[in-house]
Amino acid sequence: MTGAEREKYIWSRLTAAGLTPAGTAGLMGNLYAESGLNPANLQNTHEKKLGLTDAAYTDAVDAGTYTNFAGDGAGYGLAQWTYKTRKAALLAYVRAAGRSVGDLEAQVGFLLQELAGSYKGVLSALKSAQDVRTASDAVLLQFERPADQGEAARARRAGYGKTYFDRYAPADTSGLMPSGVFVDKLLTVAGNFKTLYIMGCFGAPMTSENKARYTKNHAYNTSEAQKARINAASADTFGFDCVNLIKGILWGWSGDASKRYGGATYPTAAAFAAGACPDVSADGMIKICKEVSTDFSRIVPGAAVWVSGHIGVYIGDGLAVECTPKWRNKVQVTAVSNIGTKAGYNARKWTKWGKIPYINYEEEIENMSKEELKALIRETVREVLDEENPVYKDLKDVPEYWKPTAAALLEAGAVNGGTPAEVCETDLNLRKETLKAVVVAATYHDAREGKQ
Repeated sequence: MTGAEREKYIWSRLTAAGLTPAGTAGLMGNLYAESGLNPANLQNTHEKKLGLTDAAYTDAVDAGTYTNFAGDGAGYGLAQWTYKTRKAALLAYVRAAGRSVGDLEAQVGFLLQELAGSYKGVLSALKSAQDVRTASDAVLLQFERPADQGEAARARRAGYGKTYFDRYAPADTSGLMPSGVFVDKLLTVAGNFKTLYIMGCFGAPMTSENKARYTKNHAYNTSEAQKARINAASADTFGFDCVNLIKGILWGWSGDASKRYGGATYPTAAAFAAGACPDVSADGMIKICKEVSTDFSRIVPGAAVWVSGHIGVYIGDGLAVECTPKWRNKVQVTAVSNIGTKAGYNARKWTKWGKIPYINYEEEIENMSKEELKALIRETVREVLDEENPVYKDLKDVPEYWKPTAAALLEAGAVNGGTPAEVCETDLNLRKETLKAVVVAATYHDAREGKQ
């Protein structure tokens, strides 16, 4: 997974959990300050102390050959968990999930579990935050609690958060959900939550109370087979049907198992009157969609895909997210056979598609203004730059064949990543191509001096 992919994944998971864009950005800025968003990051000062690299430490913990993970006092992972009890809880969590201790998905899950448990005040602040600085300070002072809590450190971490906010927060202010956010939320439901097809359910967790309700609410759910499935579901399994997956997301579903409807709120009559997504069937939803068409060559991500009695959402690349009793009896990603089949995906042929009126669809490039096109180009260039010309934050990130030169530059004081040498003597913060140019210059100089 590239750095950009990690960023997008973390942003998607946190916003799907109900954090505001500002809250998500504030938390991510702190995680970046702690680990560079590297889930396998071992605290720099302990690499030398333990004689282990990030990868070696992670592998040894996973293999069980290193047994002092909880008690070694070394910061580790996205949040640089350090205290014995917190590291022990992290290790127990990832092992129960059958994952590596350095697994990104598992660590984000543990992070959300911590926030919902011992740090409810921080989570509440992140779910209501409207500015990045407030959110960032809440994380720094109440969750991370680093040694340096001064104004400069607070401003720096908030600055990191603002970068993520500018990069990923939806710019739309019309009250509509941006299609990219909508698609990310659907993918998060499909990929990161336990779900079950339950007729008439828009995201309720399968608590004993909800099981009693949903085994009686609809004829489909009263069959013995369906009742058995519902009653066998764990409390962290969320129920949806096809159209209620769409409505649940639009009504605020966040995956909160402590809430009756998983964080979704059924709109009041006043909310419906003000323009909230109405409580309609699959067939009713396609009727209120815009630009409905049978030409799937023009379909856009976030559009509804429909066949009589059933509905899903196109997510791009020939794929859709749908909740159906067919195949896996849950929220799942499937291929849109109107566009083509895909290996590894079940495929469905849909009748028509349309734009959901509560979603803001990005404009086509040819319809963009000059300034909008410039912004898109800048964003694309920034993403490509980060992938093709990454930043080596620390000496350990530098390829082995360049490390001697980089180490010499640090020792000579020719470069400095912004951290005093007495705090971290290996802090670098140089882009790949910059370091490459320096290496070439040093090699040329040595050759001219007859040292080679």
